[in-house]
Amino acid sequence: MSDTNARPIRTFHPRRGRMGTRHADAFAELWPRLGITIEDGDRSPLDLAELFGRDAPVVLEIGFGMGDSLAATAAADPGRNYLGVEVHTPGIANLLALAGENVRVAHGDAMELVRRLAPGSLDAVHAFFPDPWPKARHHKRRLIQPANVALLRERLRPGGTLHCATDWAHYAEAMLEVLTADPGLANAYDGFAPRPDTRPVTKFEQRGVREGRDIADLVFRRV
Repeated sequence: MSDTNARPIRTFHPRRGRMGTRHADAFAELWPRLGITIEDGDRSPLDLAELFGRDAPVVLEIGFGMGDSLAATAAADPGRNYLGVEVHTPGIANLLALAGENVRVAHGDAMELVRRLAPGSLDAVHAFFPDPWPKARHHKRRLIQPANVALLRERLRPGGTLHCATDWAHYAEAMLEVLTADPGLANAYDGFAPRPDTRPVTKFEQRGVREGRDIADLVFRRV
């Protein structure tokens, strides 16, 4: 018998960090207007048009780190709304300090957030350099696995894109296998995608390159 009250498997390490004065001030000033807290088990629908104060296509970015690349992408793409979700509080504060009017920030479990979104409500989902959980016993914690991908795909509009990137070769192959197996997704390329100019270089990516790891991008569309 399954336990319906069992805690969900986390795809992230809970992270805390000390904030400097700049970040603390940005958080105190901007969080009430631009931020939302995701509570475990909350299934109340999240109205994206109300959240952003306008009706526009929405891009969800899962795990934005310090937020520099998300802020740059959103600034270059003012016609779409960007919702970033992260658990690292200094990164959240940094993104708040950089955010334009088309950015909102969520703190908590990304998949709990996704469950509150309406089917077909997202234009794109970005998952750049998620935790690779390299040990085999931890693979069940990876973000890109069949159940999570099915949920993300359902939240995409037809033709919407799921764009992933990683610098771990084994995770890249696993991502490709999982995404290819989803019956509602089609690979936009033959295998891995060329690195898009629209994705700013992240610190994780820079570190991976310095350490000699190849960067793999995958772009799939909802059919």
